[in-house]
Amino acid sequence: MTQREGLLLAVSTWLAVCLFGSLPFVFSPYFESFTDAIFESVSGFTTTGATIMADVEVLPPAIQFWRCFSHWLGGMGVVLLGVAVLPLVGHGGMHLYRAAFAGAPSNRLKPRIVETALSLGKIYVVLSAALYVILRWAGMNNFDALCHTFSTVATGGFSSRTASVAAFESPLIEYVLIVFMLLAGISFVQHYHLWVERRPSSLFRDPETIGYVAITLLATAVIAGVLISHHGHGIETGIRTALFQVSAILTGAGCVSDDYEAWHPLPQLILLALMFIGGCTASTTGGLKVSRVMLLASVVDREFKRMVERRGVFAVRRDGVVVPEATVQSLLSLVYLALVVNFLSCLALAAVGVDVLTAISAVAASMFNVGPALGQVGPLEHYGNLPALAKWVLCADMIAGRLEFYTVIVILTPAFWRK
Repeated sequence: MTQREGLLLAVSTWLAVCLFGSLPFVFSPYFESFTDAIFESVSGFTTTGATIMADVEVLPPAIQFWRCFSHWLGGMGVVLLGVAVLPLVGHGGMHLYRAAFAGAPSNRLKPRIVETALSLGKIYVVLSAALYVILRWAGMNNFDALCHTFSTVATGGFSSRTASVAAFESPLIEYVLIVFMLLAGISFVQHYHLWVERRPSSLFRDPETIGYVAITLLATAVIAGVLISHHGHGIETGIRTALFQVSAILTGAGCVSDDYEAWHPLPQLILLALMFIGGCTASTTGGLKVSRVMLLASVVDREFKRMVERRGVFAVRRDGVVVPEATVQSLLSLVYLALVVNFLSCLALAAVGVDVLTAISAVAASMFNVGPALGQVGPLEHYGNLPALAKWVLCADMIAGRLEFYTVIVILTPAFWRK
């Protein structure tokens, strides 16, 4: 299997799974149209967590379970899990691996892709089991704990409650979910080093993980300061609320513990920026990924140095290793593609009558698999009132963002189909 066939199979698999996964919603009387059913399914499998439901609690338990379980299935990546059972585990399997985890380290954790899939799958299952047990201990009933385990470990956003995590009014549950959201946002390669190889030093030396933690702490400090000074929150409440929402937006988990649309504009803008950043590479999160943002900052820094010292030769380095120019060009192309898709999608939503704030935030939340946004699709709102065409555009954004743009866009080019 060639790389071209691997890319086509990656996209086809996601489309087929989302279509098949929408059948319970199509047959359910709670979804008014095929568009709504597809939107809910795509949002589930891409771990976006955007919903068209105004009241989630009217859904029967089976539908609620399927919504959250689709997160869990999509969290590790349907493509990667599918590779484990495909006979094509050699060269073609690696192409699928790269399509599912675009930007992940090129070296495999194990000699064969099947062993890699099983190793990462075991870590995923153990994290899920641990979270379920702790949530039960923290006071959730069996069904709520199961649904929120699926959503949190997969960094989705679907909840069994309309008000999301805020419905439980439990600081303990919020702290538990904060820990597991942040763990899910760390690269699964680092999880493997930590839990399987017993090398915690690898985690603490990893530049991306350090940057991920630094961004989380900095954003939390600023937002907590605003909540305490402008909204009258106590110190503990302000820090907890800020940390929870930063963790949820940065990792794309999309859980809600407070109505951040009622906050000061500064925290709202910070949360919007965190949507673009996302978590770590080779994790279940969306966004551009912390490693790419850090690399982009290094590229910009190099250009400043070139402007000052015209004859100087400067290399972009990561962890002491020179980054090839091909990687830099690929990064710049990815950022360009993300901006183009963002702009065109915003134009499409504006063309069907969606207001500017809703269009910009909804596209960002869909592209980077976050879920709740601002405006008509804020943390206490839903996507059900958007026009049908807008929902289809956002579905395309979710899939493109989940497969990191290149994989989807390349199959739309004429060159891809030439022999």
